[in-house]
Amino acid sequence: MSRIGKQPIKIPENVEIKISVNSILVKGPKGEISKNLHPNVIVEEKDGEILVKPKNDSKESRALWGTYRSLINNMVKGVKDGFEKVLIYEGIGFKSEVKSDSLIESGKILELNVGFTHSVKVPAPKGIDFKVEKNQITVSGIDKELVGQVAADIRKVKPPEPYKGKGIRYKDEIILRKAGKKAATTG
Repeated sequence: MSRIGKQPIKIPENVEIKISVNSILVKGPKGEISKNLHPNVIVEEKDGEILVKPKNDSKESRALWGTYRSLINNMVKGVKDGFEKVLIYEGIGFKSEVKSDSLIESGKILELNVGFTHSVKVPAPKGIDFKVEKNQITVSGIDKELVGQVAADIRKVKPPEPYKGKGIRYKDEIILRKAGKKAATTG
């Protein structure tokens, strides 16, 4: 039995849910998200709550039960409050700025100058916003999966190195530092 799957999802005010045979649509103050449902999962709405149940007692149905409950819960939280990831970049001469571009669907590009001969441009997918302050980049949106993926793509441009900590890292990420050559030979 799934402990997560058993828990009902409370529908907050200002959030509308439409459940069809194979998809779910969640609308809220921040926007709307839809997701296709797996045929082995049953989703129903009762008394202001969403209940997720496995269709049968197969191993696959039980595995998907808790997963879909978490996905739907993240959809509800996203349209109500939104999600954000904060990245910090460290290094001499490292800069970033948000530029607008009419060729891209969202119209925003994050331009990173992180020690390469050229600047790296990361386009914002639809539903994602970038905000830059000093040495922080904030990626925000209503889809938790997309926010996390875009933040990971930005981090991948210049991952932090273990000697001086230069690069792009998450705000709460801890970089384990290594001793350099001098410390290793004298020690």
